[in-house]
Amino acid sequence: MRIVIAEDDSLLREGLALLLRAEALDVVATAGNPGDFLAAVDAHRPEVAIVDVRMPPTHTDEGIVAAVEARRRHPGLAVLVLSAYVERAFATELLAQGGARLGYLLKERVGRVEEFLDALHRVADGGTAVDPEVVAQLLVRGRSDTRLDRLSPRERDVLALMAEGLGNAAIAERLVVTQGAVHKHIRSIFAKLDLTPTDRTDRRVAAVLHYLEEAQGRG
Repeated sequence: MRIVIAEDDSLLREGLALLLRAEALDVVATAGNPGDFLAAVDAHRPEVAIVDVRMPPTHTDEGIVAAVEARRRHPGLAVLVLSAYVERAFATELLAQGGARLGYLLKERVGRVEEFLDALHRVADGGTAVDPEVVAQLLVRGRSDTRLDRLSPRERDVLALMAEGLGNAAIAERLVVTQGAVHKHIRSIFAKLDLTPTDRTDRRVAAVLHYLEEAQGRG
């Protein structure tokens, strides 16, 4: 797996590179600003880009803008966005473009190496990885919507894990239920939210996140 890292904090940037190289992953370039990041993506054509949300010069949304531009230039690029704290608008802006090969994690998740690597591989393999705290805050913000109120507590648990990017088997393992039970919950969730279910994880997650984005806008 060829990886480019864009992070303006030099200690975190080099720490990430060391961590990934220790896992036998190929970090082909690192960058401390959006311009160098885009140049590295163009030059090395990585499979995955790890990008900080806030980068120079204004430390607002430069990372998100660069990630969007990198995917425009290289549509197959997987992007894992890192943020110091939950930024709902940036998360939904990026993920609303389509769930496939996209992730949004809090930086504190990097310290949980197994979880971080699992998210990285999931995104590289074409899936989605969304930090549980991001999902929780989106769900809480959208609770005023009557369609979310239709969900049972267990269906809300399943929806949160779906939004994180987990497949049926992983959800069943996390909740200690059968895959058949998970499938029934998912069918019920889509019916209650007026969404058409699909067997492709990336599409169903994109649909759920799109719904949550609308709920956030009305909240």
